[in-house]
Amino acid sequence: MNARKWITPAAVLLLSLGTAVAQTTSTGTITGPNGQTATRTTTRGDGNVNTTVTGPNGQTATRSVTGRGTGNVNATVTGPNGQTATRSMTRSGGNVNSTVTGPNGQSATRTVTGRGTGNVNSTVTGPNGQTATRSVTGRGTGNVRATATGPKGGTVTRTRTR
Repeated sequence: MNARKWITPAAVLLLSLGTAVAQTTSTGTITGPNGQTATRTTTRGDGNVNTTVTGPNGQTATRSVTGRGTGNVNATVTGPNGQTATRSMTRSGGNVNSTVTGPNGQSATRTVTGRGTGNVNSTVTGPNGQTATRSVTGRGTGNVRATATGPKGGTVTRTRTR
């Protein structure tokens, strides 16, 4: 086999583009309970994901996520009214910390610990300082128990047994 015939200008161009060649775009339809439809277009490549949803009335909302695969992820969501919300997330040693900031500048935080251990705990703290927690035990065993506790102390427990 002659290797030279495979080194064409097109092959050199594709190689020089690196991971940009791996970019993909997909489009789907979302149907609501009343039968109205919206389209969703998602483009993925280089660790970034950009999504646009266009509703039945033509209004659009977008989401842009950067840094996937790096451990630090940032996302921006823009609504049809032009207002934005952002989310920044860091991952380290099985823990995930994220902050969501709304269009009014208020923010909420979420801390998740124990990922990969079978027991996961998460705490969400709102802009008013109130917290909600969730504890999941038994992941990977087939007997999973999740308990969520709201800011006023009420709890909900779900058990799944295989």
